[in-house]
Amino acid sequence: MGGAELRQIHRGQWMALAAALLGWMFDGFEQGVLGVVGHPALSEVLQVQQTGGQGEGTIGAWNAGLAASFLVGAAMGGWLFGWLGDWLGRVRAMVLCVLSYACFTALCGLAQNAWQLAALRFLASLGMGGEWSLGVALVMESWPQTLRPLLAGLIGAAANIGFLLTVPTVWLVDRLVPVGAGGWRWVFGVCAFPALLTFFLRVFVPESAKWQHAIQTGPRPGMAAIFTPALRWRSLLAATLSGIPLIATWGAVASMIPLWIKAVSGQQEWSLYAQASSALGACFGAMSGALLAHTFGRRRTYFGLSLGSLLICAYLFRWYLPSDQEANLDGGLLLVIGLTGFFTASFYGWLPLYLPELFPTRVRATGQGFGYNFGRIIAAGGALVMSHLLYNVSPGKYAQAGAVISLIYLAGLVVIWFAPETRGQPLPE
Repeated sequence: MGGAELRQIHRGQWMALAAALLGWMFDGFEQGVLGVVGHPALSEVLQVQQTGGQGEGTIGAWNAGLAASFLVGAAMGGWLFGWLGDWLGRVRAMVLCVLSYACFTALCGLAQNAWQLAALRFLASLGMGGEWSLGVALVMESWPQTLRPLLAGLIGAAANIGFLLTVPTVWLVDRLVPVGAGGWRWVFGVCAFPALLTFFLRVFVPESAKWQHAIQTGPRPGMAAIFTPALRWRSLLAATLSGIPLIATWGAVASMIPLWIKAVSGQQEWSLYAQASSALGACFGAMSGALLAHTFGRRRTYFGLSLGSLLICAYLFRWYLPSDQEANLDGGLLLVIGLTGFFTASFYGWLPLYLPELFPTRVRATGQGFGYNFGRIIAAGGALVMSHLLYNVSPGKYAQAGAVISLIYLAGLVVIWFAPETRGQPLPE
């Protein structure tokens, strides 16, 4: 991964990388918005004024339901747009993805009740799910093999940079129109701006040469091509290895920590601080996940990431803040949240490196889209479990519910040893 290789990269390859990074960064921004404005948005549309007790449980349960809606939509969109990427081309399908997630996320600002918010979030998530598989396929097929670990880390970090950008955006809007007094609607409105990226995609980004060659030399694949006997097991592995970190992310970390901190502090600012700390740690974690996989191998790295995530989540949810009513809100808490973001997001650098290595070119976007995003359907189950825990078992007890969901990392310690080791191997043609 030296400078000589970078000097040989031509303009089209740089444009492909820029498109993938920007698309995934804006995707991450739009995913992260609900984490910091979800509480005031749901308080308004549900007309819940009180905090704590059943009122807080209602907000938490609906937030988990919105996360499940997003995850199911992203899973469907990932498979659909992944197939379109294999059929129409990576770039044209990316244009449709960006338009979809930008426009429908912006429309969330017009929601009048929780059901409308969930429906619009679902429609937006169709495009969000497709962006990942298309961007990863475009970059990995365009750039040299030796640079793929670095690229995977950059792609993983891009979404977390988007998460991080939600914090200053919400802060600025809150200065103009308080988020708790309708300003959350303007935050969603800002999410329309990524639609401008479609112009850049159509004008400057070339199509994948490997995809063009595969289409010219063979039949266009169907959506079920990844379930042939040769690929069925790899598709299931991709879904499982993606689903484990996604369950923890959407059931316990990204979607719940800001709500939890808001509940125990009563201050929107602390929710923003928590989101910023988690996202900053996640940026470094995503880069590290890919580079560690390049150095130590795919399987050993995934095992280590699962173990580290299990331990840090246990420390955060069970020992550092054992009570949802007596929180010690200080710099130490933000450091622990940052470390939690580092470990739990490291998988999102590992996955864009490993999943392309499981599928041949003609079905790569479909396979990645199914694997990564079907994992989100599994994660939706985790979000619904969280909803049940918060509403029926322990209303408003975010830490207790988070501790239960994060036990999913135990499965990662076992499943990874059934996956093939692909370090040092070229992408399958």
